[in-house]
Amino acid sequence: MEGSSNNSEEKLADFAALVQNDGHEGEDDQVQSTVTPLHEILGRAEKAYSAYVEAERQVARAYKENEVQVTMALRRTELQAQAAYTEAVDQALKARNEAVAEALRAREEAAKQAEQAFEQSKTQAMRACDESLAEALRVRDRNLEKAWKLRDENIEQAWKIYSKITR
Repeated sequence: MEGSSNNSEEKLADFAALVQNDGHEGEDDQVQSTVTPLHEILGRAEKAYSAYVEAERQVARAYKENEVQVTMALRRTELQAQAAYTEAVDQALKARNEAVAEALRAREEAAKQAEQAFEQSKTQAMRACDESLAEALRVRDRNLEKAWKLRDENIEQAWKIYSKITR
């Protein structure tokens, strides 16, 4: 933009020089009086152009400042987004760790209860086995006693029969 403003300034200066020295030097006062308003118009045009160039610079500065502000706002937003993300990750990891810890406690408690149930079942099974063995031993002893008694009765009866025969 500055290159085009220099070019425009040069054209304006060339126009002013052409108006001042248009080859009619020394003409009457009427031409001179026409040139003076032309100089005034030219002066106002130069001032207007200078104001335009300055306004253009201010607009460019404003756009640059806006760009900086937008960039800073974007950076703040990025930082806030990163902070929110980090917070969410931390919370998720904390929740996961708490859930895993709770699951481990539950597993340990379940294992403890299973061990207790196993020991109780084992004790009951041993007691039931001992009772069954004791009962089986009593039944065997009664059956053996009966068998020995029956054997003794049979032998005694056989001897009685034999003694009756042999007499």
